[in-house]
Amino acid sequence: MGGGFTWPVTLESGDVVLRPIRYRDRKEWTEVRSRNREWLARWEASNPIPGGGLPDYRQMVRSLKSQAALATALPFVITERTPGSREPVIVGQLTVSSIVWGSAMMATLGYWVDKDRAGRGIAPTAVALTTDYCFEVLGLHRMEINIRPENAPSLRVVEKLGFRDEGYRPRFLHINGEWADHRCFALTSEEVPEGLLARWQQNRPA
Repeated sequence: MGGGFTWPVTLESGDVVLRPIRYRDRKEWTEVRSRNREWLARWEASNPIPGGGLPDYRQMVRSLKSQAALATALPFVITERTPGSREPVIVGQLTVSSIVWGSAMMATLGYWVDKDRAGRGIAPTAVALTTDYCFEVLGLHRMEINIRPENAPSLRVVEKLGFRDEGYRPRFLHINGEWADHRCFALTSEEVPEGLLARWQQNRPA
């Protein structure tokens, strides 16, 4: 295990703040998800077991907290500072999962963002922040993101950040009721010696 692993942790850049997901976020998280139901449905993970369902909010948070305690996940909500709000508001979710230590030192990252915030650089900033933390603090070597080929908004995120396209993974994950193909994108720490966030900010369109 990486000697630098600690949890909870908060990451921020400008108005974007990533913090641990909490049980008391249920009302706000559910409202955002409900408002984005159609936006997210095509990319939603599903249970391939006949009659099986997905965990409810409390079960999800409990599972994520358990994974964080085992140093195998970093479960964040993506929040944004907005005028008139006492605290940053939830605008999405980002989870680093399947953290593997030892000779692999790698992890997988997944995220979603409120449709009303899409295209404003929030998702790339959140992904860059987290990837830098995993590389620079945890000492991980590889970050992987798997995306449906039809998911144009997510494809733009990895394109903006310079993740390497490693090709197709046929029937890789059960999504929206069926086994779905994905494209695999990855980045290693040697590819971003200056930091991914710094590179994104430098190349970000004005």
